[in-house]
Amino acid sequence: MSPLSHGDLRELTGSLERFRHPLNHRVIYTPGVQYLAERAGAYWLLDVIASYIGTSQMNAAIEADPRLGEMQFWHLDVRSDATATVLCRADSGEPEAIRQDIPFTDFPLDHADIWAAFDGEHWTLYLPSEH
Repeated sequence: MSPLSHGDLRELTGSLERFRHPLNHRVIYTPGVQYLAERAGAYWLLDVIASYIGTSQMNAAIEADPRLGEMQFWHLDVRSDATATVLCRADSGEPEAIRQDIPFTDFPLDHADIWAAFDGEHWTLYLPSEH
């Protein structure tokens, strides 16, 4: 199997199939997110995102910026020392609403973006190319 690349992720353009997160049943995700998690060995990234949805910390962030109640932009930034940061924002250029530092990761890319949209019942995680 070839190494994961950003180009691989851009090729994923969406499907109606969904997977349910095993710990937070309000979170579902697309085949593109499934592909990213599987190929990168990064189901932990989905767990990070799902662990904030519905929490008092996220509810406070939504109260401060109601846009977060409809759409969230999650970004993983991996540094050369194998540490990383996961950020959630209401939009690009906006201040971070959620930040979690990751002390070690072997994530194969320097960054990844996962968007989350709320349909009134579920939060759907998807790749930007699946929008």
